[in-house]
Amino acid sequence: MTDQIDPASGVASAPLEAEPSAAEALFGERIELARRFTANLARHGEEFGLIGPLELPRLWTRHILNSVLVAPLLRPGLVGDVGSGAGLPGLVLAIARPDVSFVLIEPMERRVKWLQDQAAELELDNVTVLRARAEEAVDQVSLDQVTARAVSALSKLVPITVPLVRDGGELVFLKGANAQKEIDAAAKVIRKYHLTDVEVLVLGEGVVPEVTRVIRATVD
Repeated sequence: MTDQIDPASGVASAPLEAEPSAAEALFGERIELARRFTANLARHGEEFGLIGPLELPRLWTRHILNSVLVAPLLRPGLVGDVGSGAGLPGLVLAIARPDVSFVLIEPMERRVKWLQDQAAELELDNVTVLRARAEEAVDQVSLDQVTARAVSALSKLVPITVPLVRDGGELVFLKGANAQKEIDAAAKVIRKYHLTDVEVLVLGEGVVPEVTRVIRATVD
């Protein structure tokens, strides 16, 4: 781990987590881009309000690998990332899946600039950044899949994301240990929006220290 310097105070902050051994296998030939993005996020993330002050010691494990584990679930087409923020999972997935087109949907100006700057610096020509709330993007995109991470409970996510997705498309939401409870609590909303094949997937068992839980559903 290496110490990071707080740009405001000049004081060393928590050390950056060393790259886990699983990272290279998960990113393959795109690992250098993943390293550059992680370094940029470690350097500027707290300054720009993208990550909290305690995240550097778990940046790879909790955020980067947590996001990239979703990459195999994506299919060629247009994938939206709602509330993309720091680019988790949107930029990470765009790095891992150059064969997929991404639109990163984010309403906050400083985060939009961060996403645009990173996409340009990393030469991610499969990324478009849209400054909007999900509700405002309905007339601008028709997605094959939509992702979201740490945005809202499933019962609130479904109404704002389903209108963005074409019939037969998928919701692919990164969730925590209570994923199944969120599904249960959202039963009425799931029926109202005609979601089928709703399931919880556990990704990364035996590969990474912290698994990723995903709620996946089909929009009919």
